[in-house]
Amino acid sequence: MKKTLSIILAAVIAASATAALSGCGGQKEDKGEVNVYNWGEYVANGEDGLMNVIDEFEKETGIKVNYTTYETNEELYNMLKNSNVSYDVIVPSEYMISKLINENMLLELNFDNIPNYEHITDRFKKLPCDKEGKYTVAYSWGVTCMVYDKTKVKQKPTSWNALWDESLKGDILMFNNSRDAMAIAMQLCGIDPSSCTKEDVDIAAKKLKEQKPLLKAYVMDQVFNEMENSQSAIAPYYAGDIATMLENNEDLDYALPEDGSNLFYDAMCIPNCSKNKENAEAFINFMQKPEIAADNCRYLRYGSPNKEAIELLEEDIRESELTFPSEEYLNKCYTFSNVPDEIYAYMQEQFVKIQAD
Repeated sequence: MKKTLSIILAAVIAASATAALSGCGGQKEDKGEVNVYNWGEYVANGEDGLMNVIDEFEKETGIKVNYTTYETNEELYNMLKNSNVSYDVIVPSEYMISKLINENMLLELNFDNIPNYEHITDRFKKLPCDKEGKYTVAYSWGVTCMVYDKTKVKQKPTSWNALWDESLKGDILMFNNSRDAMAIAMQLCGIDPSSCTKEDVDIAAKKLKEQKPLLKAYVMDQVFNEMENSQSAIAPYYAGDIATMLENNEDLDYALPEDGSNLFYDAMCIPNCSKNKENAEAFINFMQKPEIAADNCRYLRYGSPNKEAIELLEEDIRESELTFPSEEYLNKCYTFSNVPDEIYAYMQEQFVKIQAD
């Protein structure tokens, strides 16, 4: 899942939420509440003529939503693992879902309470991280690709190699996170990024070291300012966010690497400290009502896994290769797995060394 990592505006939705939550060992929550822990800016909130999804859920069900946000999967994991706060619905990414299942931190869903699950396309049922389909309902998905400035990059890129183009030296941006940056380098080196060894990390690190002298900066949220204001030539980022950039600068375009890229997804789950499981399932079901899922897709510009929602979308979104790449293209993509902690730690260590040198 990818989405902007430091936007905190969505936390304002329910500033009093933390006070309303109780520890996993505390008293049972009131049946009229559901505690949702989600990414920032990851639900339609009434802007741009779209519905306020949280308000609509409360009106329809009478269930009060205590809504708080996190910035990374690791923050979500640490909150669940090391605090006494109880949540009912969480929306982790694919590799984190694997970790949570492996550590018995999720509850099995009662799909009798989630009839809208029938709207989910087959590709996003029984996800690779949840092969039996017991714990997850897909929320949104997308791919990583490149955004570039047509006034600076004269020919549409076809490969991640464009991020190593010496003619663009000093005008290239790169992911400022080890998982995404290493994955791009691995793919160029013929390594499957969905599972890797320390030796694979070393090979990718060598490739990234070759790139560093060509870079303007390692970025995450800063990419919006850089690209929307034509301050850089090219950057890798998440398709939904690139769609937003294109709306704000007509000189920008996107490129899907012809050999495929990372297919990522987030899914709604119920952590095992939930005190309002039926309310959580009601919330998950509501989020997959076609009209709700459609407005969330319009707001996020990430792909919806809900086939009925897709039919409700405007043609320019429904037919966008950026939001909904073809099945043929998706079949070329890889999905992150939950690599062992020691491998991930090594990956981060090597990435920090590259940046420091």
